[in-house]
Amino acid sequence: MLKALTLLLLFQLAGEILSRLLALPVPGPVIGMALLFLLLLTRGGPGGELRETSNTLLSHLSLLFVPAGTGVLLHFQRVADEWLALSVALVASTLIGIAVTALVLNMMIRRGRRDEAGS
Repeated sequence: MLKALTLLLLFQLAGEILSRLLALPVPGPVIGMALLFLLLLTRGGPGGELRETSNTLLSHLSLLFVPAGTGVLLHFQRVADEWLALSVALVASTLIGIAVTALVLNMMIRRGRRDEAGS
């Protein structure tokens, strides 16, 4: 488990370094996750230890929202002042996410049918 956690943190660190060095508008952990994904693609997936550690972290994911909730309460007045912009952003991003997911799913279904017909 320690080896897998170290690997996850190293990729997060690598992403953070790249994000700051290249002044990218993407958070470092997101870049690190993309780098880890590329590594896992080349290796053919995660090993047993990384899979087990990731599942353990995911099972306790709700605990990671406690600091975010605390931050929202700390800045409650600002949230109250900008509720309209936040609401529009949340609704719009949700609708865009649903639409993109539907389009990708539709494209994948069409491609699957085409592949089945060609085989």
